[in-house]
Amino acid sequence: MMSGRSREAQVRFSERRRREDEALRLRVEVPNLASLKLEVEERRGSSTLSETKHVRVVVIDRAPALFFLPCGDRDCRDGGHDVTYDVLQGLRAGNEAFEAEDTCAGNIRGVSCGRIVRVVVRATYQ
Repeated sequence: MMSGRSREAQVRFSERRRREDEALRLRVEVPNLASLKLEVEERRGSSTLSETKHVRVVVIDRAPALFFLPCGDRDCRDGGHDVTYDVLQGLRAGNEAFEAEDTCAGNIRGVSCGRIVRVVVRATYQ
């Protein structure tokens, strides 16, 4: 039997997958994009130090034109970071390096989450 937390995680994963499947493809939105790398850092709102860092290499031909990153705090409910608008705006402008930042609007036991994600975008074009 699945725990409440596992069930909630499965629902969030299914919803994210549905949104990705329904989104336009990145290749359609930015046809001249050759490569895309996202350097993601996440930290608590009150901290200046990154708690997590990772790099996501995007497969252009399959990727949705959707840049939603789940909140890194496993206790956060209804949160996440949607940087789609900022990333697509930078890519459509042909920028090779730019940043996007977002504050999580989810909540942890009734208190605002407030985690901050900073994404450094590096792109090349044909």
